Amino acid sequence: MKKDYLANQYSKCWKFLEEARWYIVFALGLFCLTFLIGFIYPMFFRMEILAFIESIIEMLDGKGTIELIWIIFFNNVKASFMAIVLGIGIGIFPLITLVTNGYLLGFVSRETSNIGGISILWQLAPHGIFELPAIILSIGIGLKIGINVFEKKGNLKYNILEGLRFFAFVIFPLLLIAGIVEGLLIGFLG
Repeated sequence: MKKDYLANQYSKCWKFLEEARWYIVFALGLFCLTFLIGFIYPMFFRMEILAFIESIIEMLDGKGTIELIWIIFFNNVKASFMAIVLGIGIGIFPLITLVTNGYLLGFVSRETSNIGGISILWQLAPHGIFELPAIILSIGIGLKIGINVFEKKGNLKYNILEGLRFFAFVIFPLLLIAGIVEGLLIGFLG
């Protein structure tokens, strides 16, 4: 019985993923573009970004591995959930989140590779394998919901409910794995 329930839930998730695919492709493309801009031209908002990174380092300093996992997981869940739910505001919040995070990650990647060489970026890959797809999927779904506001035949309620189902059954588990991996890496390497 439980197996049938889960199979049904995931079937609905994959159907919704298919419906949202072009929003997700757009989100991925724009993320890559803003990442490249942040990596190639890391001069915009430099002082603000460095201050933001410093505040994150201070917040995480002295935390145990379990606490790190919880903080990382909670922040990612909150950001992903907000990207989906606040998509209703014609997709503005997910779009801002996408551009900001793409540029920020490109900026940080450039700064990190300048300090430790380009090979240091491979240390970021293990958690990014789970976290980045979850974030991109969330933003794509938020954009789908936001664009749906303009469609006369769109079903906003359906998109929100299916977006939340997708969040619960796909994005949440991805972020849990990402939080554990990132928390362990920071805990053991930090």
